[in-house]
Formats: sequence, C-alpha cells, structure tokens
Amino acid sequence: MSAHANTLGQLLLTGIPGPELDSETAARLKKLQPGGFILFSRNLQDATQLRKLCDDLRDLSDIEPIITIDQEGGRVSRLRYIGQEPPNAQQLRQKGDPLLIKRHGQLTGRLLRLFGINLDLCPVLDISYDDTADNSLKGRCYGTDPQQVVDNAGTFNRAMRKEGVLSCAKHFPGYGPAECDPHEFLPIIEKTAEQLEKEELLPYRTLLPELDSVMVCHANYRAYDPQNERWPASLSHNIVQKLLRDQLGFDGLAMTDDLDMGAILNEVTFEQAIQEAVKAGNDMVMICHRLEMVEEARRHLEGVPDPILHDALIRLEKTKKKLAFPDKFSLEKFAAINDDIWKLRVDTLGEEGAKNLSVEDGKRSPVELY
Repeated sequence: MSAHANTLGQLLLTGIPGPELDSETAARLKKLQPGGFILFSRNLQDATQLRKLCDDLRDLSDIEPIITIDQEGGRVSRLRYIGQEPPNAQQLRQKGDPLLIKRHGQLTGRLLRLFGINLDLCPVLDISYDDTADNSLKGRCYGTDPQQVVDNAGTFNRAMRKEGVLSCAKHFPGYGPAECDPHEFLPIIEKTAEQLEKEELLPYRTLLPELDSVMVCHANYRAYDPQNERWPASLSHNIVQKLLRDQLGFDGLAMTDDLDMGAILNEVTFEQAIQEAVKAGNDMVMICHRLEMVEEARRHLEGVPDPILHDALIRLEKTKKKLAFPDKFSLEKFAAINDDIWKLRVDTLGEEGAKNLSVEDGKRSPVELY
C-alpha cells in the first residue's frame, strides 16, 4: 500500500450530484476526502443555497478543499443560472477597452469569493483563428493573436486574483487549431513545434508567473507525441512534465480537463487514464459527473509510484496555502455585485445588446460540459 494512501483523495477533483448534499453523498465524500470540488448548473438553485453547499463541502473536508467552477463570461458562466450573465471574452475583446476587462475580473473575483468558490477555471488562453469554428471555443477567446490574448487575459487574471480567487489557464498547450470537440472525439493538432512555440505557447510563457494553475486539454499534438498518434495531451509526459514543467518552468498546480470525456474514454481504459495523467505530471485528475468513477479513480491512484504522488501532493499543498477564505455572505452583497455585472454587460454591449443572453442550443453539453 502506498505511503500516501490516506491522502490520495487530495489528487481528485470531483463533481457532486445535486444542489445539496444528501447524507449518502456526504458520507461518501467524507470517506473519499477529495482535494477539490467542481460545481455545475445542476448544483445551483439560488444564492443562499450555493453558499450553504460550499460551506458544507468545506465542513466535510479535513484539508481546505479547492472549490471551483467555470465562470468565464457569456454562455460559459455557470452563475448566470442564479444571477446576471457577464459579457464573454470575445465581446470584451471586440469592445477593446481594458478597463471593462479589469472590471470583469474584479466582479468575477468578488462574486466567487462571496460564495466560497476559491478557484475559477479561467482565463482561457486559446487563440481564436476562426470565431465561428465548432471546437467548443465559440465566444471564449480573448484574442485572435498571441499578444492580444496576453494583454486581455492578463488584465482579467490580475484583477480576479487581487480579489483572492485563484486562476486556472486553459486549455494547455493550446486548443485554437482543433477542428472538432473533445467532449466527443480526440482532436488531432498537426502544427509544428515551431508554430506552437510562436503562437499557442506564447500566452503561457508570458503569463505563467501570474497563474495559479493550468488545465491540460485532451487533444493530440503530433509535434510532441509523434510516436503515439492517439495520445491526448492530458496523459502525455512529453507535454505536462517536459514542456510545461521542464521547458516553461511551471511549478504550480496542473490538472486534467474532465477525464470522463469522449476524447479519453474512446482511447484508453479508465485505469490507464487516471494513472497516466498523474505520471505525466498532473497534480489533480478531474472527474465531473459520476461519483462512483471518482471512488474508482482513488483506487487506481494506488498504482502510481510514490515519488510521483509525493511531488503532486507537494505542489497541491503549496497551491492550497494561497486559498482565501470566503467573504461574509449577505443577499445584499450578492444583489450589489449582480447589479454591477449587469452594468458591465450594458457598458460592453449597449442597452439593446445586453438584453440578448446566450442561447442554450439544445444539447446538454454546452451547459454542463464546456
């Protein structure tokens, strides 16, 4: 049995089933002791309920947990289910006013801090080569070239972190060139290492000192894994350890995107996915939708060599030292922040444009999975 057996749960980032913890779920989580929780619209009913859920997750955790969510702006803003929808990265980019992006970062930080959510799964550092491409990035990119991404995402990131919420850059090493959607299939990216260095990697290289964590995506990069053409970045030692850690010098928290996705499950066994993700240099494996899979993942982690587990746990511990405590909750505070988000929306899109909220386009995935 591993020397780290009692702390292995720390390497798991798990979704939870509903808006409150029933006694069975609470008991399972208490036993599992995951290092973090990721929230989705299924976990949201109203402001008071959300704060109670975050408090309950904290109460059952022996070690302060990461509580995270996708709150980017536009359609990828989980909290629009209980409040206003902030403008998305593309709308802010097209408006071209860095002060609006700064306000977006501040308001995002304040909103999350009020609920006790201590890490936001953004900024997106992907480059948009085509704003209409169907690769799950629609509306989510801060730039159409690397420098624009650095300027805009950097502005958002600094403003949000100042409010005490940690950031996570995604989707490393760069998802802009993908032709299909990894929720269903494994995208293959053919760019050369030189092209990736000049474009995709530039925002990471520049912003890494200011990023708390990085999410590694599920796409195959021919340039880094030429010998294994079905191997996703999230499981690749060449990409996580050699590229992100050794070459770019990142010593913060690295996590996988959701391992319960088509791009992974169609390619490898679940045991392989969990073990290879951590061996590749990731510190947390993310499983969003099925608690029984998280319990299984915990067992698979016992097959990872001790020194690798040790490094991951140390990096995780270092990140957790930066977690800020929640602000004192009140509905008045929530209403004030919510009003400010509406004002930001109007200042970005105009009175008329602000009324057009993102559409649900029928499939479950844009809401729950992206």
